[in-house]
Amino acid sequence: MKANRNIAKLSNEELLELYKRERQTVYFHELYRRYIPMLYGLCLKYLENENDAQDAVMDLFEDLNKKISNYNITSFHSWLYTVAKNYCLLKIRKEKQVFFVDINETIMENNDFFTLLDEDKSNEEKSALEYCMTELGMEQRTSIEYFYYENKSYADIVSLTGYTLDKVKSYIQNGKRNLKNCIQRVLSTL
Repeated sequence: MKANRNIAKLSNEELLELYKRERQTVYFHELYRRYIPMLYGLCLKYLENENDAQDAVMDLFEDLNKKISNYNITSFHSWLYTVAKNYCLLKIRKEKQVFFVDINETIMENNDFFTLLDEDKSNEEKSALEYCMTELGMEQRTSIEYFYYENKSYADIVSLTGYTLDKVKSYIQNGKRNLKNCIQRVLSTL
């Protein structure tokens, strides 16, 4: 590095170019230093905890310092904002085990079962449903009760039961089918 170069006066683009060319971390440090307030604010907004936000800013610095040469960056500000936002969202998803479910899938799964829960059902149909619920295996019964009777999401059921997301979906789907078959069987004997 040239001793007479005042890096604080260099533009973002100049710092980035010098860092890629000379591999001197002092250029990246200066570039990153300029964005620490923005990064901290962004991370605090998403992570909602000062310590987590500070850790995220440091983690991003360490990670990006190693990888920045691999990227073709035209706007450092936009690129850094996007990387930090994605980092925070991934951290939230991992730590809080948040699952995103296609709403159409949920509607499809609810559709058949709503008819079983309608208030307009006869006493025989309601009794058959109650009986058939007791006939289900514990996992299916628990998943269906949480999902339909207590309006819990898949993520809620995963947290409450410890089942995996795929298992919860499977228990609900198979439980509905088993309920439907059981109810038809019970009603046909009346």
